[in-house]
Formats: sequence, C-alpha cells, structure tokens
Amino acid sequence: MNDDKGTSANNQHRKLVVIVAMTGNMLLDFAGPADVFTNADKCLKASGSQLGYDVLIASPTMNKKVATATGMDIVCQYSVREITTPIDTVIVAGNDFQPSQKSEYADFCNWLSCINDAHTRRIGSVCGGAFALAEAGLLNGKKATTHWQLSERLKKEYPLVEVNSNAFYSTDGNIYTSGGVSSGIDLSLALVEEDHGKDIAIQVARKLIFYLSRPGFQVQFANLLPVYESSTIAGKLGAWFSENLHEALDVIRIADHLNMSPRNFTRVFHQQTGLPPAKFIEKLRVETARKYLEDTDLSLENIAEKCGLGGLVSMRRTFLRHLLTTPSDYRRAFRTSLKIPGINDVILPSLHHHLT
Repeated sequence: MNDDKGTSANNQHRKLVVIVAMTGNMLLDFAGPADVFTNADKCLKASGSQLGYDVLIASPTMNKKVATATGMDIVCQYSVREITTPIDTVIVAGNDFQPSQKSEYADFCNWLSCINDAHTRRIGSVCGGAFALAEAGLLNGKKATTHWQLSERLKKEYPLVEVNSNAFYSTDGNIYTSGGVSSGIDLSLALVEEDHGKDIAIQVARKLIFYLSRPGFQVQFANLLPVYESSTIAGKLGAWFSENLHEALDVIRIADHLNMSPRNFTRVFHQQTGLPPAKFIEKLRVETARKYLEDTDLSLENIAEKCGLGGLVSMRRTFLRHLLTTPSDYRRAFRTSLKIPGINDVILPSLHHHLT
C-alpha cells in the first residue's frame, strides 16, 4: 500500500471511507468515526473545497443485519464484498473476535488480507477490530493497540503483533489501530488532520466537543490489579490490607498475619495473582489513591499518607510509573463527574503548566 501520507496526490479527490460494523460492538465504535468523517466533509464543503469524504458503513458478511451490544440491530446498505470501487480507508470497528466467530468471519478476514494495495491507501481498527486485522495477518511484525482489557489476549493469541496497550491509537506504516470505543474518534481526527490539515481537524473536534489530541493514555483507565478469586490469599487479605495500607507492609509482616512462612506466602501469592507481594501492594496503594482522588477533596498529602505512598514526591513518581500521569492531573481528569470544578481548578493549573 501507499505509505506516502498526506501527499497532494492523495488529496486531489474525494475519499471513500468504509467503516465495517462488526457484530456485538458498541454503537460508538462505528458511529464515532462516521461522525468525524461526515463532519469533516461538511467543513470542507463550507470552506469551498471540492474534496471530502464519502462515508459508508458496511457489514463484514453477506448478512447485512448487524447486532450490536446495545440490543439494537443495524441494517447496512452493503457488505464489504459488494464494494467494487477503490476504498481509500477501511476501518474495522469493534468486536473482540471470539474463537467461535472465526468461521463466520473467515471470508471477511480473507478479504482484508487480499485488499489491493493500489485501491486502498490505509486500514485501521477500533477497539477489538484489531483482532480481525491480526487474524488477516495485517498486524504481523507491526505495532498495534486495542482496548486495554483486550491487550493481553491479543498478545497471547497473535504473538507476532507488537502490542502497546497504553496509546489511544497507534500507527505503523499504512496500518492504524485504536483503543477502546472513543479512541476511534481520536484516530479518525488524526486521519482527517493527516488528509486535510490541522485547521479542518480542529473544526471537527470543536463540533464534537472533543480534543484534537486527547491528553493522557489508556493505562489511566485500566485497573492495575489482576483479577483474582475472593478465596485466594489476596482476596482474604482485602480488608486487612485496607485497614493497614498506611503502614509498612513487607512480606514478613503479611506472612506472620497469615501464620505462613515468608517463602511459602510469597510463592502462593505470586502463583494466585501473577504478581509478587511488593508489586501487588504498590498497585493496591495506587488504586486506593485513585479512588480518593476521584471521590474526595482530601489533600494530596493526606491521600499519600493514607495510602502509604510516602510524601508528595514519592506519590507523584509512583503515579507516573504506573499511570503516566501525576496525581493532580489525574484528579482533574477523573474526579466525580457531578462535582463541577471551579474556574481556578481549570485555569490556574493550566496557566502554571505553561509558565513552568
């Protein structure tokens, strides 16, 4: 495929964007990108440009009825296999591609793998759509992302893919992948900017009340702790951990509490959770601090003390290591939604950032 991004040759005609709506996805997986490109087309027309986008939502199979996770079925005008005109951009939206669906989507994955380089400039995915690209072999040896909850499975099932679960979207040559749901909007805005420049992309972002370049990373939305059963050692220690999180919690103290030897405790705990006790405790401290930042007005110093994260400097370093953001920035982004920040909560930190 053509890797020459944003060249004048690519911008001299209207572009057909085909968004493949996969079964079981969220509406925003395909509706978000569709709204971006449709609004970009309107902005281009308003500017007097003859360029723009023709947006088509298509089904991956000959069955044009697509069931979504919302309980709503949509009926597509076309199946991808019925589209014979050149496609500028293909975006596979949603679906985590369960093993039971492989036979259902075999023809679609074959269609993806056989896309003619001369007729399709780029291929992208939203959320679990990365699994279809991986199954088609398009992600072999490529950097890619998907929803943070699916990243470990993508790594395991497709080891040739270099998975980065932090980014909202990822680019490798002519392959574009994005994370969960709203990340499809991030990716689509980036593609519009690539095609028609920053001014048009900003106009679209403003219409959608969305960031052109959203701050942060997917990791900020992820749960740092592994999933474990309540019957495990970690599950049984939950209440005790919470009561003593402000104190030093080394292996010897925890093992003594359970009447186990430190060596046996460490072995069993690691086996059940996939993490050494020290790493688990650190992540638990961060998870607890996140809840305080989201739901309370406690000072950062108080939160650091309650969670056993040391002082402000230590908590900041720990947050940056695990969440790629600072505690204060995290609070501004994720505080309780109905708690409206004052003007100084928004303006002053931003001003301080620019001044420093």
